[in-house]
Amino acid sequence: MSLALVRSRALDGLRAPEITVEVHLANGLPAFTLVGLADTEVKEARERVRAALANCGLDFPFNKRITVNLAPADLPKESGRFDLPIAIGILTAMGQLDAERVAAFEFAGELSLGGELRPVRGALPMALALHRAALQAGERPPRALVLPASSAREAALVNGAPLYGAAHLMDVVNALRVEGAEPGGLVRMVTEGGLAPSAIGQPDLRDVKGQSAAKRALEVAAAGRHSLLMVGPPGTGKSMLAQRFPGLLPPLDQDEALESAAVLSLAGHFDPSRWMQRVMRSPHHSASAVAMVGGGSPPRPGEISLAHHGLLFLDELPEFPRAALEALREPLETGHITISRAVRRHDFPARFQLLAAMNPCPCGHFGNPLKSCRCTPEQVTRYQSRLSGPLLDRIDVQVDVPMVAPEVLARSPDGESTAEVAERVAAARARQLGRQGVLNASLEGAALTEHARVHADAMAFLQTACGRLGWSGRAFHRVLRLARTIADLGGAADVLTAHVAEAIQYRRVLQVAS
Repeated sequence: MSLALVRSRALDGLRAPEITVEVHLANGLPAFTLVGLADTEVKEARERVRAALANCGLDFPFNKRITVNLAPADLPKESGRFDLPIAIGILTAMGQLDAERVAAFEFAGELSLGGELRPVRGALPMALALHRAALQAGERPPRALVLPASSAREAALVNGAPLYGAAHLMDVVNALRVEGAEPGGLVRMVTEGGLAPSAIGQPDLRDVKGQSAAKRALEVAAAGRHSLLMVGPPGTGKSMLAQRFPGLLPPLDQDEALESAAVLSLAGHFDPSRWMQRVMRSPHHSASAVAMVGGGSPPRPGEISLAHHGLLFLDELPEFPRAALEALREPLETGHITISRAVRRHDFPARFQLLAAMNPCPCGHFGNPLKSCRCTPEQVTRYQSRLSGPLLDRIDVQVDVPMVAPEVLARSPDGESTAEVAERVAAARARQLGRQGVLNASLEGAALTEHARVHADAMAFLQTACGRLGWSGRAFHRVLRLARTIADLGGAADVLTAHVAEAIQYRRVLQVAS
């Protein structure tokens, strides 16, 4: 047989479309041609496949004209994931493998020159795509996916996807030979809905001395999934508070963990030891807009997508490039980012919770009673104005983190532990989900009006405050969601004036937005 068809999968954003690897052997001048909009990494598969087959003692058609087509031709292909299907296709076209058995599998994996299988990015999206395609088509039994062993363990988090892991090319070849039975080298990965939630120790909130107002702000932000900005002099504990924030949040559920892991898998950052733990991304303030939102050719997810269902911590917020900060505005509202190019567009999820920290001025000591500030009022205004009003308008909680007196620092750790605060956060979240099905930060339109349940005097107080402070309609609704969260933390069925007053205080640290 001089023509062989092998199935594989490419990556197109979070999608993993099916690819048909067509291998044709013909008489003529010896050549190895690879077509189908292949990237440089894919074209280099010619040398890897040739060396791997030779070093495994397998035949290679040196006297044939080899043509490999990756269909569909208009879809860009990248990375070394097509090494394994190309090698299987060549052996099948030579008649060394059973074409019917090959048709029952999909293959992806990079080959070393010695034939070892190396892991590939995007194993989870490939397994998800295979499982969904089989369900839609009613395919019984569905095709199984053959991956390198480490990638197969990652893909095994997808419940119901038939998977096999292999460490070497010969493990796959021996399993597909006409006369051979499936050997132990091709390991069936049992998919049972993922791993058990990992238990990773978190730093304790009790380690932060003083800062009771900032700790309260963290609790409110965690309870309703509100964005948070901490403003204060250097060394007051802003980064310490941010590092302890993940411990206040409940673990991801199964669907959220799978979505988060799929995005991380695209970038090769998925760590099974952190399964069902919320990821916390902390890019340096020199990160570009492309690094934040994603891009490249083909586009890959940026920091805001890698923080999906997790936390994005931006330290030294005004030092980030203006374009990178402004790129956060739409994802904070919509929960996704669309990267458009001339030919294709890619949608990535970006439902992250923003944590940010900044100094109040260039020297960092504006308003510090223990050390005088050397900045002029114009410098302070210019520094704070690096954050645009529309961006600050989208940050729900803005809290001052003042300098702590030496006598407070000298005391032993005080205050509540992370576990105690996390218990209240979990209870507040349970109230929100039971009442409206989503957290308060996601309430919109009529649902916000229905579930906020604001007393008349509290609503009048909020309207008066918004009018005097010149807040936008967006700020009005964000304060309303914040007040609803504060009421849920207190176990109150209705939003009272005290809840609104506390919510208003969280919007008055920086006045650029007004």
